[in-house]
Amino acid sequence: MAGIRLQSDDSDVSQQQTRAVAVSAADLVSDDDRSVAADSWSIKSEYGSTLDDEQRHADAAEALSNANFRAPSDYSSDKDEPDAEVVSSMLGFQSYWDSAYADELANFHEHGHAGEVWFGANVMETVASWTKNLCIDISQGQISNHVDDTEAELTEQGNKHLSSWSVLDIGTGNGLLLQELAKQGFSNLTGTDYSEGAVNLAQSLAARDGFSNIKFLVDDVLETKLEQQFQLVLDKGTLDAIGLHPDGLVKRMMYWDSVLRLVAPGGILVITSCNSTKDELVQEVESFNQRRVAMAQEHEITNGQESCRDHPFRYLSHVRSYPTFAFGGSVGSRVATVAFLRS
Repeated sequence: MAGIRLQSDDSDVSQQQTRAVAVSAADLVSDDDRSVAADSWSIKSEYGSTLDDEQRHADAAEALSNANFRAPSDYSSDKDEPDAEVVSSMLGFQSYWDSAYADELANFHEHGHAGEVWFGANVMETVASWTKNLCIDISQGQISNHVDDTEAELTEQGNKHLSSWSVLDIGTGNGLLLQELAKQGFSNLTGTDYSEGAVNLAQSLAARDGFSNIKFLVDDVLETKLEQQFQLVLDKGTLDAIGLHPDGLVKRMMYWDSVLRLVAPGGILVITSCNSTKDELVQEVESFNQRRVAMAQEHEITNGQESCRDHPFRYLSHVRSYPTFAFGGSVGSRVATVAFLRS
């Protein structure tokens, strides 16, 4: 099923809002049109924002939250063709993000505003602290079936483990998640984004806030030029945005192939999504695993070798502290953060 969503009391208004923010590829006929459309939205920031920015990016964030994806099973390689109807949005295009971050960079230089914290500051802080605890458990060989979301008293030895972790934040935006991770004790930090404006903003904010050791690079995760592997890779909203492209299904498959190359064996991938539940992310990963195993088996059989049945990723844990609600007989959350272990 698609991500669980609360329904508005006024269904007509809800449908109008959805139609307003879900834009097909045919509607985006030029970069100029995209820029004008994107300029009608904005970046709402908990760190400060202009009046016009308030509503514009609130609409953009709602677009991410309201867009619906297919069930993860539809990403399986046994599907010859995707269904004809695909939900898409301006948030799936780089031109939108280039325009948005040009605005944010201008706001920073003029007013000192940090820009949008996707999913809110509380989610960002939860992701950082929860990830810290998870990495310490892994470093100390204490991985369990359940990782407590509450703050734990961490030993000095545990904190020292974090400094050795190489960390990559893909689609880093303004880089504030990496700043939060630095506060938690991580020090080998890299952020990438395909928007040069986002990287410029992240670099400016890090320098201003005293985190000049964080590295930021322009890089598209779907066509990554990075040759390094990282022990911890984070994604907060990037997979969501990729799925909003008209070719979102194909691009999501490309995403998993790229991420597989970026996460070091034994490392972890932490995905935070507002458009997929924990179970949907787990199912999508399992579909990717099965596709990879099938490809490996075909290659090895062709070469007369013994077939490999290892799955690249396996579910590790997820955040349990986000508020949940029941709808249509299911229980879910508006945000899901899930960790996967790289084999």
